Amino acid sequence: MTTQPITLDEAMAFTWYEADLLDSAQYDEWLTLWTADAHYVVPIEPGATDFENSLNYAYDDHTMREKRVSRLRSGLSISASPVPRTIRIQSRFRLLKSDADGCDLRCAQILTEFRRGRERNYTADVEFRLVRDDEKLKIAQKVVRLINSTEALTGIGYIL
Repeated sequence: MTTQPITLDEAMAFTWYEADLLDSAQYDEWLTLWTADAHYVVPIEPGATDFENSLNYAYDDHTMREKRVSRLRSGLSISASPVPRTIRIQSRFRLLKSDADGCDLRCAQILTEFRRGRERNYTADVEFRLVRDDEKLKIAQKVVRLINSTEALTGIGYIL
């Protein structure tokens, strides 16, 4: 049986679902959205592509995603205490590639954080590599390219 290419509508709905899980702190369900070998990357250099050999704010494999979630839940991380309330808005979706192996999708994201009586915004291009796994979409890679990535993030302990 041939795997059908992922459509733009499917990819958009999936990324909105992922954003909603994060904003509602449903981390266990969020962790199930990833393939076993997937990476979550927040590079510092805007044009970085060799993430393994670059400096990143985050370069999380499965184990590191679980540890990040554990820190968020524990309240022990100074950068995640108190746990911020977040809202993600995604738009300008573009399907860069889609075939039987999966799809590459890019979108714009504005994340608003509210913590300690202060609101902050983080704007980024987000690139997803999505694949079908047992007929469900999964994230094979997520790269969050902050537009102000060379300016240090201030105590971000949650997930962009």
